Amino acid sequence: MLTTLTQKINPKHAAVLVIDMQNDFCHENGVIAKQGRDMTFKKAMAPKLVRFLSEARRHRVPVIFIRQINLKETLSDAAREQKRRTQPKYGKLICRKGSWGSRFYAVAPEPGEIVVTKHRYSAFADTNLDLILRSVGIRTLIMTGVATNACVESTARDGFMKDYYIVFLSDCTATSSQEDHEATLRNINTYFGVVADSSELVNIWQKAG
Repeated sequence: MLTTLTQKINPKHAAVLVIDMQNDFCHENGVIAKQGRDMTFKKAMAPKLVRFLSEARRHRVPVIFIRQINLKETLSDAAREQKRRTQPKYGKLICRKGSWGSRFYAVAPEPGEIVVTKHRYSAFADTNLDLILRSVGIRTLIMTGVATNACVESTARDGFMKDYYIVFLSDCTATSSQEDHEATLRNINTYFGVVADSSELVNIWQKAG
């Protein structure tokens, strides 16, 4: 059992998941921004994530990128209805395959780093993420990216249900509403894992050498 933050984020069995840092979700010219969503929090978070990933790599913590790719063939009626109901300006697929909107924003995988493609909020839904993590002995997921209350939270919840320890970074996740962001942090910290600031993790890694 891993009981302390130091134990949980040991590079021997922890990995950073970078969720949906893509133009359509984060860029001011992306689909989400054109729908009228506030990009302020995501833009402010991005430089912090850049710095954190640099430190994670320096301490040999595996970094795994998750990207959303939407196809007409993978967009179900239920998903279409949800988009129609909650996003009246929804006019085209977000992160279409091969589009500018699907490209990574602010951060990108380095050579050799794994990229997992998903078609649902959770990175565990019908992907090979769980197989990859278990094959290399990962026990703890360090959660980063967007959106805090949708894809990052969904992935964290599913990860916990699959028996991974969850460390959710408050300053390296973001969404369009600070209220929604904070609600997720409370929920994660209560039921699914531990919420931490990226500086806490970096300090632990630096002290461990």
